[in-house]
Amino acid sequence: MLELAGIIILGILAQWFAWRLKIPAILPLILIGLIVGPIASEFFSEDGSKWIEPVWNGTKGLFPGEGLFYFVSLAISIILFEGGLTLKRSEIKHVGPVITKLITLGSAITFFGAGLLAHFIFGLSWEMSFLFSGLIIVTGPTVITPILRNIPLKKDISTVLKWEGILIDPIGALVAVLVFEFISVEGDSGFTKTALVEFLKIILFGTTFGFTFAHALAYAINKKFIPHYLLNVVSLSTVLLVFVESEIFAHESGLLAVVVMGMVLGNGKLNNIKELLYFKESLSVLLISILFILLAANINMEDLWLLYNWKTAALFAAIVFVIRPLAVFLSTTGSYLSIREKLFISWVGPRGIVAAGIASLFGSKLLKQGVADAQYITPLVFMIVLGTVLLNATTARLFAKLVGVFLKRSEGILIVGASKVSRLIAKYLEENGRHVVLIDSNQKNIQLAQELGIEAINTDIYSETLEDNVELNDVGFLMALTGSDDINQYAINKFSKQFGENGSFRLLSVDEMLKSGNVPKEGLFSQTDDYESLIKTARKYPKIHEITIKNRAHYEELIEITNKDEHIIPLLVKDTRGVYEIISSQNKEIEKVEKGYLFVYLGKQIK
Repeated sequence: MLELAGIIILGILAQWFAWRLKIPAILPLILIGLIVGPIASEFFSEDGSKWIEPVWNGTKGLFPGEGLFYFVSLAISIILFEGGLTLKRSEIKHVGPVITKLITLGSAITFFGAGLLAHFIFGLSWEMSFLFSGLIIVTGPTVITPILRNIPLKKDISTVLKWEGILIDPIGALVAVLVFEFISVEGDSGFTKTALVEFLKIILFGTTFGFTFAHALAYAINKKFIPHYLLNVVSLSTVLLVFVESEIFAHESGLLAVVVMGMVLGNGKLNNIKELLYFKESLSVLLISILFILLAANINMEDLWLLYNWKTAALFAAIVFVIRPLAVFLSTTGSYLSIREKLFISWVGPRGIVAAGIASLFGSKLLKQGVADAQYITPLVFMIVLGTVLLNATTARLFAKLVGVFLKRSEGILIVGASKVSRLIAKYLEENGRHVVLIDSNQKNIQLAQELGIEAINTDIYSETLEDNVELNDVGFLMALTGSDDINQYAINKFSKQFGENGSFRLLSVDEMLKSGNVPKEGLFSQTDDYESLIKTARKYPKIHEITIKNRAHYEELIEITNKDEHIIPLLVKDTRGVYEIISSQNKEIEKVEKGYLFVYLGKQIK
């Protein structure tokens, strides 16, 4: 009881420290697991026992027999299902050929390159070499996101790294499963007719079970056959059912089945998809916390001593400094990315939970089967996971500055609210070379924005998902344009430091508009325009105009015109270099306005 409670407590503490220190949680989790496991047995325990013993050993251990492997399998199935839920076809369409090549050509280069290195440098058998290389294909989003979250980068770089991590997780898992299946097939050679049949069975049953149960669950939820309070637990039990049933029909097909199930549900018309995502996300955090400590603690000191030689360092260096850059540069040939951007993407490739979890699972199974070199799989993969996370977490920011991709000034704009006014402003800015993102909880508004080619996120301003969105790393301006004064103020209070470092603005409330003085600097556009007047103007005159400013006096004259005419609303000033300044409610106090600047406004054209 003490050990089990200790794992949960230590896991959540590690997650909290990771959040506070802005590092991937995998780092403290693995370190804690190693301390309470092999390090404790070697240096702190008089009898050589671990503080936490995951596998049954005499009278000690949390999981008797195959218990740990069953738990790891089920936990990874839930984590992969949650990952599948986040994969949207609409987003994949826009990620471009670079990401497609990275998850196909890049994966192939990593698979064959790392396999050859493991065989010739470390001396592993061909089977173990390619199982190892299959396991390290993945670059998980759970470790990339914390690394990139606090590095201001161009949106393109963040997008490539984020989507590579999300899409490559199931690919790496599938490759590892298939290699493991080839190794496990009876006979001296895994590449036989029997292995091919097993491979086809994995594909057939995995996709069939995942697709069928996804549609069945979606139908049951949408038809309200499941009461609301049972929604999450029924979904969880269905995931476990799919995994187990698929495994019964085709061994090792369960992981593919849950990934397919998650993808189908995530892209279908499911009414409660947000609730399901929040529940699975919380569950995944708990499972990841428990898994990493358990798997790291399960490693024995003799396994770690296997890595205590120059071959380990050579293998790690070759994978990080040769294979990863080779995969990135060949996959991005002819792309829009610069050499500097390719170098940074090559540098950031941390491995995550899928690699570590499946490595522990397969390594232990093959070790029990007596397969040669199986004892190297788990410690080698953990070495790659821990090494890449440690390297990237400590050097990514510095490396971004060295190669020149670190943004000195974040010019992206986040607009809270995707109403017609917000869409008009965002479209204008996008056409003039600014990265703009709209957020709104109204799906219709988001859909209308996306139809205009504007990046828009359907989310609640009160959720935590925005803070974890690495694609907003280049955002430095915040505009709250909703019809709710409370939401606008909340957005400023919560996100001004993260997304409004260069300027945070909101619409004034009716009470603030009536005040003759002490108008907040964060007020938007003017002291005479609120949400209602903006909407009226946008409906009657849905166009943004530009007029060349002659001098400072001319600018102030234009401001006076907008104050007198309710159908003309000042928005921005654009200087001769193309840099925009958002006009605030204290609109006459813009420091610099010169001849040749442009006055940008919404509504009726000024004659």
